Amino acid sequence: MPTTPSLTNWMSLIALGLIWGASFLGIAIALEGFAPLWVAAGRIVIGALTLTGVAFVLRIRLPTRPEIWAFAAAMGVLSSALPFFLLSWSQQHVTSGFAGISMAAIPLFVLGLAHFLVPGERLSNAKTGGFVLGLLGVAVLIGPGVLAVSGSELEALARLGCLAAALSYAVGAIVTRRCPDVHPMAFGVLALWVASVIMLPAALWHEGVPSLPGPRPLLALLFLGLLPTGLATLLKISIIRSAGPSFLSQVNYHVPVWSVLMGVLILSEELSARILLALGIIIAGLMVSRSRKSQQNPAT
Repeated sequence: MPTTPSLTNWMSLIALGLIWGASFLGIAIALEGFAPLWVAAGRIVIGALTLTGVAFVLRIRLPTRPEIWAFAAAMGVLSSALPFFLLSWSQQHVTSGFAGISMAAIPLFVLGLAHFLVPGERLSNAKTGGFVLGLLGVAVLIGPGVLAVSGSELEALARLGCLAAALSYAVGAIVTRRCPDVHPMAFGVLALWVASVIMLPAALWHEGVPSLPGPRPLLALLFLGLLPTGLATLLKISIIRSAGPSFLSQVNYHVPVWSVLMGVLILSEELSARILLALGIIIAGLMVSRSRKSQQNPAT
C-alpha cells in the first residue's frame, strides 16, 4: 500500500521530472546527427536493452499470458513508438520548450478519456472545470506566437504533432491502467521490444543505415535511451510502489518547467509571455482537477 511520501520520494519525483524534462533537449541535439525515425528507434532499442539487462539481473520473468502481450503491444505503440516519432519529427519545426509544454496536456487528456474508459474514474464537477481550464491553456499554447516561429512551413502541423504525441501518451496510460496485474518491469520490457520491432525496420526502410554522427548527437541519443526511456522507468516504478500513482502524477508540473528552462539556457530558445500564460493556465487546470472537491460530486 502507498505510504505518506518521504523526502526520498520527493527527491525521486524531482529527479524524474528533470530527466523527462531534459528529454526534449536531448531530442533537439540528437536531431543534429540523426533523422527523426532513427532518434525514435535508437532511444527505444537502447531503452529496451537497458531494461532487459536490469530484468535479467533481478531475475524477473516475462509474462506468458496472451492478454498481457496484447496490452504490452498496445503500450509499445502508444507510449513509445508513436509519440517518440511524433516528437522527433515535430522538433524539427518547433522548439524543445514548446514540445515540453505540450506534454502538460497529458493528464488533462487522461481525465477526459478515463471518464469513458475506466470504471470509477468519472469526471467530478471540479475535474470537469479543471479539464476545461486546461484545454483553454492548450488552445493558447497552439495559437500563433507561442514561441518565436521557426520559419518552417510545417510549424503549425508540428505543433499539432506535439499535441498528438501527448494524446498518444494519455491513451497509453489508459491502456496500462486497464491491463491485468503484471510486474511493471516485465511489462515495460515487452512494450519496448514491441516498439523496437516496429521502429527499427521503419527507420531502415525509410532512412537507410545512418552514417556515424559526431559525438554531440550520439551522446544525446545514448542519454535518451539510457535515462528518459530506460532507467527512468525504474524510478517511476519505485515512486508508484512507495508513494502511489497519484503522487507520481505531480511530475506533470515539473516536466514543462525543466524543458523550457533548458531550451532557453542551453539552446538559446526565445521565451514569450504567451507561453508562460499557457503554462500557467494548464497547471491551474491540473490543480483544480486534483483538488479535494474533484473527489466529490461526480458530474452528470
